[in-house]
Formats: sequence, structure tokens, C-alpha cells
Amino acid sequence: MQIWIDADACPNPVKEIVFRAAIRTQITTICVSNKPLNTPLSPFIQKILVSAGFDMADKEIIQQLKKGDLVITADILLADTVVDKGGTALDPRGKLYTTKNMKQHLSSRNFNTELRNAGILTGGPASLNKKDLQAFANHLDKYLQSYLKSGLG
Repeated sequence: MQIWIDADACPNPVKEIVFRAAIRTQITTICVSNKPLNTPLSPFIQKILVSAGFDMADKEIIQQLKKGDLVITADILLADTVVDKGGTALDPRGKLYTTKNMKQHLSSRNFNTELRNAGILTGGPASLNKKDLQAFANHLDKYLQSYLKSGLG
């Protein structure tokens, strides 16, 4: 398993949590972005710089994703593709996307898009807060511990 971070939109506190987990568990983590990133020096943390353009980081992640990989992303469409390819996605707020719940999340996303397009729903999600970061850290830790206990790690 590898951890992929959709790094352009991923909040820095979330990246820091993932970096610490990658170093602690010795799981390769790859940040994909179209802007240079600062990451800790570690053999377990890599960076891929893609060209600027719509969804270029997403395309790179999808192209290199292997079954069983974990992707950190708030992009529900990317998460859906990840799940379809046998991976798991984790939202920076701690939502874990799996085959069991992905279609429900995708349906909610599409409904909210329709409401926004109709002018009924305005604004975006609330700012990331400490509760969100704790939920993310808890879900990430639980997922990684399960992976390591499975004997695959």
C-alpha cells in the first residue's frame, strides 16, 4: 500500500498528520501537485510535480494508483474513481470513502451541486477546525493500524 495526497487542495495541517504517520509506519506517501511543496526529508515521503491544468494531479494519482492504496482527497469525483479502482479515499475531515458508502456520497455531492446551480445553496464548506483534524487523524490511524495488523504492511 501507498498513500497518495491530492496535495494542491489538501490543507497543510492534514498533510502534516499524514507525514508523521508515514514516517511512523514507514509507508510510502506521495504528494501530487502542480506547485512545488515543502515536505519533510524522509525516504517515505515523495513528491510528484505535474503540469498546471485542470485535474492533472488527479489524473496522475489515478494512473499510478494500485489496488489497496489510500488517497487523501476532498474531491469526491476522484474518490469515486479511487474506490472503483480498488483503493480507499479519506477526506481531510475524516470521511472514509469505500465501496460501501461511495455512491451515497456521490449522490449527495450531485444533489448539492444542483442546489448550488439553482441558487438555493450558497457558500462552501465551513473552515477546517480542530474537530475535523482530530476526526481525520483518528480515521487515518485506525485505517493504518488495520492495514499493519493485516500483515500486508
